[in-house]
Amino acid sequence: MTETPQPEQDNVFKDEITKVSDFKFGTTVVKVFDDMVSRSVPFYNEMQRMLGEIAADHVKEGSFVYDLGCSTGTTMIEVDKLIPSDVRFIGIDESTEMLEKCDVKLKEAGFVRPYELVTGDLHETLPIKNASVVILCLTLQFVRPLYRERLLRNIYEGLNPGGVLLLVEKVLAESTVFNRDFIKYYYNYKRRNHYSEMEISQKREALENVLIPYKLSENLLLLKETGFGDCETFFKWYNFSGLIAYKK
Repeated sequence: MTETPQPEQDNVFKDEITKVSDFKFGTTVVKVFDDMVSRSVPFYNEMQRMLGEIAADHVKEGSFVYDLGCSTGTTMIEVDKLIPSDVRFIGIDESTEMLEKCDVKLKEAGFVRPYELVTGDLHETLPIKNASVVILCLTLQFVRPLYRERLLRNIYEGLNPGGVLLLVEKVLAESTVFNRDFIKYYYNYKRRNHYSEMEISQKREALENVLIPYKLSENLLLLKETGFGDCETFFKWYNFSGLIAYKK
């Protein structure tokens, strides 16, 4: 296994932008994505480790693991360490640039299991089948609200009985009072990771109409309404959460 190179530093919003456009996962973001997400998402590495160990307890030999919105493949690399080699991985992402970077990273990580990387729009029906684990890591928040229930139903129907959905999201607090506090704590976290006030402000503006978080209770309700039985929170940090949902 070859050592993965260090990611390029995220300077996407470092300089002043006259008119900030909507956030896109294009070439500029892809080049720095691993640094961006590790500095922007609290406990990101631990979250990935948790996804790996939870997936390992629920995956079935000969089944498929889907990573929807797989980005550069970090989650698949983590899950790969712990599960049988005959389990097929399918990564789906709307960004072809992300998938190209993902393929490079999987090869650098010494992937030997069968896998597919598919360009796909999560607003459309996806061909999910024979799935024991489906992962949505910081992905559903980018799906337009009108389409979220349909996507979750699509996932539920593609999961085998006993399969699980692992859902990690940025969320709103249940109370507007605490929501303001949690946002403040989150921006303090970004400052500790050496993002400037300009970077924080410009990225917030770029994400405003693109990343639309729900409350944790709203996500739980969506899961119940789309057929999932037992649901449990496995991760929580202020305005970030991780849920596991089980198909009976």
